[in-house]
Amino acid sequence: MMNTPLLETERLILRKFTQQDIEALFLILSDEEVNTFLPWFPAKNLEDARRFFEERFAVEYAKPQAYAYAICFKQGNDPIGYIKVDMDESHDFGYAIRKEFWHKGIVTEASKALVEQVKKDGLPYITATHDINNPRSGGVMRQIGMKYCYSYEEQWQPKNFPVIFRLYQLNFDGHDERVYKKYWDTYENHFIETI
Repeated sequence: MMNTPLLETERLILRKFTQQDIEALFLILSDEEVNTFLPWFPAKNLEDARRFFEERFAVEYAKPQAYAYAICFKQGNDPIGYIKVDMDESHDFGYAIRKEFWHKGIVTEASKALVEQVKKDGLPYITATHDINNPRSGGVMRQIGMKYCYSYEEQWQPKNFPVIFRLYQLNFDGHDERVYKKYWDTYENHFIETI
C-alpha cells in the first residue's frame, strides 16, 4: 500500500505537501475566519506555517499509511486547502480551505475521493467533529455519507473556551451500529440531539 497515494477528481489533485508549499500553507493557516473552527491559533508568519508542515504533515508522511493532502486545482499546483484522515484510533477526518474557495463544492469533491481511498485501503471507519456553530461542516459530513452520532461539550484547547461538538461517523466494514465512544466517555456533558 502506498503512503498518501495521489488522488484525482474532476477538478482537483490531492497530493502530499512539500517544503515548497509553505507560503501557500501560510495563506490557509493565517486567515482568522478560516481558522475560527480549527483547533489552533492562526499562523502569524512563515515560520509558524513551516512548523505546522513539520508537525502535521511531514510526521504523517513518515508513517507507513497516511492520508494528509494538499487540495490543489488541476490547473495550477498551489494548495488552496488541506484534507486528512488521522491514523490513530479515531480516524478523524478534517479539512480547511481558503475562504475565497468556500461554497463551490471543492471540499465535498475532495472528501468523496479521500473517503473512497480509505475505504479501498481497508480502514474500518472514519469519524469527524464540528462545532455546532459551524453547521456547514456538518453538511459536508452528511454529503459524504457520514451519520450524526452524538454531541459533547469540551473545554477546547489551546483556545480555552467551551465548545459543543457534534460527532459524525461513517463505517466501511459492515458494522453499521458501531459508534466511536471516546468523546462520549471522556466528557461529562454529552447528549444526542434531534438534527
